Amino acid sequence: MKSRLAFLLILLLAATGGAADYQPALPGYHYDFPRGYFSHPNYQTEWWYYTGNVQSADGHRFGFELTFFRQGVSRTPASSPWYVHDLYMAHLALSDLSGQHYYHTERINRAGPGIAGIDAARGLIWNGNWSLHIGDHGQQITGVAGDFGIGFSLTPQKPVVIQGQNGISQKAEGAGHASHYFSLTRLLTSGAIEIGGTKYQVEGTSWMDHEFFTGSMAGDESGWDWIGVQFSDNTELMLYRMRHKDGSVDPFSSGSYVDALGKSRFLTERDFTMSPAGDAWTSPQTHGEYPLRWQVSIPSLGMRFEITTPLRDQELTSTLGPSYWEGAVDVRGQEGSHALRGVGYLEMTGYAQANGSDRLP
Repeated sequence: MKSRLAFLLILLLAATGGAADYQPALPGYHYDFPRGYFSHPNYQTEWWYYTGNVQSADGHRFGFELTFFRQGVSRTPASSPWYVHDLYMAHLALSDLSGQHYYHTERINRAGPGIAGIDAARGLIWNGNWSLHIGDHGQQITGVAGDFGIGFSLTPQKPVVIQGQNGISQKAEGAGHASHYFSLTRLLTSGAIEIGGTKYQVEGTSWMDHEFFTGSMAGDESGWDWIGVQFSDNTELMLYRMRHKDGSVDPFSSGSYVDALGKSRFLTERDFTMSPAGDAWTSPQTHGEYPLRWQVSIPSLGMRFEITTPLRDQELTSTLGPSYWEGAVDVRGQEGSHALRGVGYLEMTGYAQANGSDRLP
C-alpha cells in the first residue's frame, strides 16, 4: 500500500466523476500476469511503487523512491486527446545516506497526446521523461530531475506475492475498504545515480508494490505506517498498521512474510506488534512529528527487531497535497538465537499538516 495519501486527496479535488462510476476491490479477484502489471481502469485509483537501497563500490549508500499514480476522473467517452479520463502523478526521491542529503520532486499530468500514460502492449508506464518498462526478463526505471536522477535495471528474484487474503488486502471493516495488492519483494538492482553532475554506479535491492482500488480507507482512519524489509538471509517482510483518528490501530492491519524460497505467509494484526520507540523528528517545513525508531515483534516467527534510519529528514514535502515521510531504514534484531539484519523502506502518512495548514483528516 503506499504514499498515496497525498495523491488521493489532491486528485479528489480535481475529479469530475464519482467513485460510483468505478468498482470496489472485492474478495475473489483473480490476478492475471503479465497483464496484471498494467492499468486496471475499472478501479478509480492505482499505483506502481518502487523503493530500494543501493550503494557504490566504495560503500556510498543511497535510498530511492519512484512512484507512478493513476487516478480515474471520468469514464465518459470523448474524442479529444485532451479530455481528462485519468490524471497521472509521480514522485521521485533520492536519499544520499552517506552524504546526508534528501532530494525529491513531483509532477502531475493528464494523458494528452502522449504526455503520460500506460501502454501494456509496449510494457510501458510513463509520466513525461520518468518511465517504467516491464519486460519478460526484467524491468527498467528512469527518473531525471533538475539536479539528480536515477536509471536502474531490476531483476525479480522471487515470484509475485499476492498480499492479503482471497484476492484483497483489507484496510478496514466493510465491503470495498480494501485493495487488490501484489508485490515483488526482492529485485536485484543495478545502474546509475547522478547528483549535480557526479555519477555513481550502484547495486542493491528494490521492492515493488502495485495496488488498485476504489476508496479503500474508512472515514475514521487518519493514515498508516508501512514497512517493507529485505533481510540478509534472503527473506522479506511487509507490515502495515492503519491508524484511527483517535490513535488506535485498526484490527484489519496486516502483513506478510516471504521465506527464502519465495513462499509467503499472511500475518494478521494479532500476529505482530509494531510500535514507536521514541526518537521523534519534527519537520521544520510541515511541523509533522514522525517517530523514527520502531520496535517490531513477531512471536510466531521468533522475530524481534528495531527499525532505525541513517537519515532523519526524508519527508516528501508536497506543494500539491499532504506531505509524508518515506525513507530508507536499517533493521537490527534477533530471529531465534540468530542475529537479524536487513534494509528496507518505512512510510508514514497522516502526521504532517497539509500545505502547512490543516492536519490530515
